[in-house]
Amino acid sequence: MTDRGLAVVRAGTLTTVQDRGRPGHAHLGVPRSGALDAPAAALVNRLVGNPPGAAVLETTLTGCALRPRCAVTVAVGGAPCPVTVDGRPVPWAAPVRVPAAAVLDVGAADSGVRSYVAVSGGVLAAPVLGSRSTDLLSGLGPPPLADGTVLPLGRPGGRHARVDVAPQPAPPAELVLRVTPGPRADWFTPEAVRVFTSRTYRVSSASNRIGLRVDGPALERARPGELPSEGTVLGAVQVPPDGMPVIFLADHPTTGGYPVIGVVRAPDLPAAAQVVPGTPVRFMAVHRR
Repeated sequence: MTDRGLAVVRAGTLTTVQDRGRPGHAHLGVPRSGALDAPAAALVNRLVGNPPGAAVLETTLTGCALRPRCAVTVAVGGAPCPVTVDGRPVPWAAPVRVPAAAVLDVGAADSGVRSYVAVSGGVLAAPVLGSRSTDLLSGLGPPPLADGTVLPLGRPGGRHARVDVAPQPAPPAELVLRVTPGPRADWFTPEAVRVFTSRTYRVSSASNRIGLRVDGPALERARPGELPSEGTVLGAVQVPPDGMPVIFLADHPTTGGYPVIGVVRAPDLPAAAQVVPGTPVRFMAVHRR
């Protein structure tokens, strides 16, 4: 067995392997998947000298603990959290050397939801359709981490960054999402469209990697009945019968039968990965380009 491995001591609430995902397979019913906060994942890879597409670990709220079988350089970013090596505090958002058999503990998020752990060489889970990402909806990729799992690591290919701490945006106190009109906006009353882009919603605790759910004023339909299933895209805002918008994230289904009232601009989606339940959400209408 190779000595370049990473043993999971504490898997946390939900820790998955993620990279830049597997775009281009929607016609096969395969979602894009990939890190929800892609800029955070790219930054920690850069900090340890990995290429941008190297696989990292994405934690959810409670972090994780890991024991490398060899000395590695790691960086933790995304949601701010305490980080220790064998109980000693080490910097967050900076490259840290972890000796073989030492325990790297990524603590619970102080703010935000998802932290990202990059390890020099990257995680070498078996790729599926060109990606090592875990997809919670389709089940493709490696399963979510469990205590005792050992992940293979690649060989380091570059030097780690020479920084003390890399600046990162704080998780938003209010999430503002720019939306263009969706393909089925005409399924809603004019008042519902006005409400959608003028009232404040709040993040629901039922959110996950598939979709960000929000609570607030229900959106009234102008038409009865349901749509035949049709293609959906990353950032689509689908409205089920209860009238509560759902923003599709990386593991979203590739088809859906509920009307899409709008589509969130892609640059606004990473912030959606870091909003905790109760965070205010506003949808801001923008013109098509």
